[in-house]
Amino acid sequence: MKTEVTSTVIAGLGSNLGNRFAALGRAMELIGEEAGKITAASSVWETEPWGFDADELFLNMVVVIKTTLDPARMIQLFRSIEGRMGRKRSGGGQYESRIIDLDILLWDSRVISLPGLEVPHPKLHSRRFVLEPLAEVAPDTLHPVTGLTVSEMLELCDDRSDVRLSVRQF
Repeated sequence: MKTEVTSTVIAGLGSNLGNRFAALGRAMELIGEEAGKITAASSVWETEPWGFDADELFLNMVVVIKTTLDPARMIQLFRSIEGRMGRKRSGGGQYESRIIDLDILLWDSRVISLPGLEVPHPKLHSRRFVLEPLAEVAPDTLHPVTGLTVSEMLELCDDRSDVRLSVRQF
């Protein structure tokens, strides 16, 4: 009999279009229903757009998920959730405003390279909007490539974009 392997996945959620707070809440509901059990969630952070200009600020947060899905199925599910929530991808690979963005940041202590998925997220260490909420839920988690903890990466991060706690929280 095959036993299911449970993995710990840390995902980033972001939104800067429409009712951003409701989008994060709906994404968490769908992840909890379809991907696995959310065991921890960071505060919600309001952040400047990263890598492009937009008038709308982002709301960002991080969740910890216990799942039996494999990485390929998880990224497929995340893209499905984004699509069902109304995200339109331009296909050009450039950054743009979005109703919801779901990223797999870490998967246990694994390094994963699949079409459309690199884990750990290749820009994890350079994005304050990811590191601030990540440090709330997993400060001592080691980056499997650099060997640095999340707290150490945050301390060393050169990103000086505006990242602050949102007035509204779950």
